[in-house]
Amino acid sequence: MSTESSHPRRPFVARGSRVERCPSCLLTHRTCICDFRTQVQGKARFCLLTHRKEFYKPTNTGRLIAEVLAGTEVLEWSRTEPCQRLEELLADPGLAPCIVFPPAEDYQQRMISQPAQDDDRTPLFIIPDGTWRQARRIFRHSRYLDGLPVISLQQAMDSRYHLRKKIEADQLCTAEVAIAMLDQIGDTHSARVLDAYFDIFNEHYRASRLSRPLQPEQPAKLFLQALQAGDVTCTVPG
Repeated sequence: MSTESSHPRRPFVARGSRVERCPSCLLTHRTCICDFRTQVQGKARFCLLTHRKEFYKPTNTGRLIAEVLAGTEVLEWSRTEPCQRLEELLADPGLAPCIVFPPAEDYQQRMISQPAQDDDRTPLFIIPDGTWRQARRIFRHSRYLDGLPVISLQQAMDSRYHLRKKIEADQLCTAEVAIAMLDQIGDTHSARVLDAYFDIFNEHYRASRLSRPLQPEQPAKLFLQALQAGDVTCTVPG
């Protein structure tokens, strides 16, 4: 995982900010999910253009993608110009970059149904990472991304993310968008591992918020089943 930010890390300031948290997963120490951290080499790479306020929120699910999918880049969004690492990714001849965003008439000519599959390039899915308003701002105000194709989800799915209020009923969190894109390109193994890890995150976060006992048996079982379906590399710190 690569993370680039020009801002020093600052404490999370909001409801629950006084709770002692794991410095890695940002959940409480009692509900820490670091022991489940596993990396999968998928058929695509992801680049998260993350709003600066999202880096410090425990409810951000973009970090789950980076913790599970090898080669994920987490970059702080800049409105005026791309950071150096993003420029390098866009110029990489081995990558086929496209932005993941819902369709609209004013950029219909940029829409594609599938990433480039007529060469050996690896799809690079660029996802605006933030609240819906922040994500829309990232997409609409990043003029340096105007030349890139845009891809959207082909199938609707119900969100299982209930830690934030949705503006629209069909909105998904960042991790769910990545899961859907992996399914869309046929990488079902990576999708299932990330999906199971997302379930564990949801269960542990709810337990931390409600101060209730953990009941992770079913999510953990599904996670282990997903891992057993393919080769993975464990990156849990010793």
